Amino acid sequence: MKNFVVKTIANAAALAVAIWLLKDITLTGESTGRKTLTLLLVALLFGVVNFVVKPVVKLLSLPLFILTLGLITLVSNALMLLLTSWLAKELNLAFHVQGFWTAVLGGVIISIVSWAMHMVLPDDRD
Repeated sequence: MKNFVVKTIANAAALAVAIWLLKDITLTGESTGRKTLTLLLVALLFGVVNFVVKPVVKLLSLPLFILTLGLITLVSNALMLLLTSWLAKELNLAFHVQGFWTAVLGGVIISIVSWAMHMVLPDDRD
């Protein structure tokens, strides 16, 4: 359970940094509390997408991963972010990613910040 909370916090922080740095990734709300709740719900959604969909995409793109020496991971991360944006819209969450290249850059930012957060935050293996 602790690991789940840590991953959700790391995802929320990474998404917050991407929203802060990129004008085409938006999170709207009428108050700071509502924005925070939306950010946490989007982080949960992003975690579910990465847990359920990403392994399938990785398996199917294995030949491309080898061929591109791992650069296809950037596209995979962008697609996961776009899928999260679409699902958020379907769930009436005020989160949106505008365009593929924004998603690529957002995916890079989220990967870096998430990695850094996992290095700082404790998990069950400690």
